[in-house]
Amino acid sequence: MSLRLLVQAGSLLLVARLLGPQQFGMFAGLAALAVLLGTLSTFGTHLVLLSEMSKDPLRRMQVLPYALPTTLLCGCVLLAVFLLIGAAALSGSGIGWRVLLAIGVAELLLQPLSALAVVELLAAERTARSQLLQTLPLALRLMVAGVVFVWQPPDALEVYGYGYCLATAIALAVVLGCTRDAWPQPRQWRPPTTQELRESASFAALNITAIGPAELDKALATRLLPLVAAGVYAAGARVVGAVTLPVVALMLSALPRLFREGQYQPQRAEHLLRWIFAATAMYGIVLALGMWWCAPLFVWLLGSQYVGVDEMIRWLCLAVPGLALRIAVGNALMALGRPWMRAGFEVVGVVVLSVAAIIMTAHWGARGMPLALACSEWVMALLGGALVIRVRR
Repeated sequence: MSLRLLVQAGSLLLVARLLGPQQFGMFAGLAALAVLLGTLSTFGTHLVLLSEMSKDPLRRMQVLPYALPTTLLCGCVLLAVFLLIGAAALSGSGIGWRVLLAIGVAELLLQPLSALAVVELLAAERTARSQLLQTLPLALRLMVAGVVFVWQPPDALEVYGYGYCLATAIALAVVLGCTRDAWPQPRQWRPPTTQELRESASFAALNITAIGPAELDKALATRLLPLVAAGVYAAGARVVGAVTLPVVALMLSALPRLFREGQYQPQRAEHLLRWIFAATAMYGIVLALGMWWCAPLFVWLLGSQYVGVDEMIRWLCLAVPGLALRIAVGNALMALGRPWMRAGFEVVGVVVLSVAAIIMTAHWGARGMPLALACSEWVMALLGGALVIRVRR
């Protein structure tokens, strides 16, 4: 996760400097929409695979034969939806359909297939290797951003879009090459049963609501703020999202244990949850204080075009402890067999974010977006924490 943090930070700095705040705002909104829709491409089957293989590795071949065709079918449908929404939202912006197609193929088809292979390693508690492979496309995109930054082509965004897709395709090939057991052949594929479809649908709902608060704010910013202000906000929000990766690392390491012990050893699961929540709360507070003092540094890192990013990051610090706790309680509810509870409190968070963003940006301009995000994250953290307590009782 430290490596992933460095890769994401490097990509953010290079792409933000390369594109400038206006084009970066458009790109961030476009990528956020692709990532948001991409969470539905597997239709939750990657989380079903994680759950089943955590309990018994032999269940792998019960899930993959329907997970692969489901991912490809959903990915193609969502790619068409993404192209339609993206073309309508960015009409007159100068971004061509080829950039939309490149980003859509990367996030809606290639990345979801990689997720299936990555969770196999995670379920086997080979956490470091799984996360190295998940970081690989990000590292390759960083290399692409570096090449484009040095090259400085006339249409930098289009060239970066092509490289973005190519890097994801290369990463998928490497991930498949590192998978110990081959995937089932197309002749072994089958449609999911009604029960399998119901189970994966609950995880799909959980997946979209989990990523919604993390990506929806960038898409909203492009509609509610001037593009330059949206670019400044997106840069600040990406910084805050990157530095919360240690919480993600903690939950990824604990998920296989929580899946097992939550059902069969509830006392051990409760002890583990107490440590997780205490560590997460402490880290969130320390991180928010550190980001507050380091905020002026990001003006120098991102460049003089991003005037006001230091103030934006300081307002975003209000959301950081809530964001860290929301990640922890959400994963805990999923592992404890309550995916619909997690989906429920995250839907509430998405609604709060949307309503608060509309109201607060109307009154306070660009400052309203970080305030809306803070409201959303804290509502989800408190509501999710109450649900975890209720489940454990």
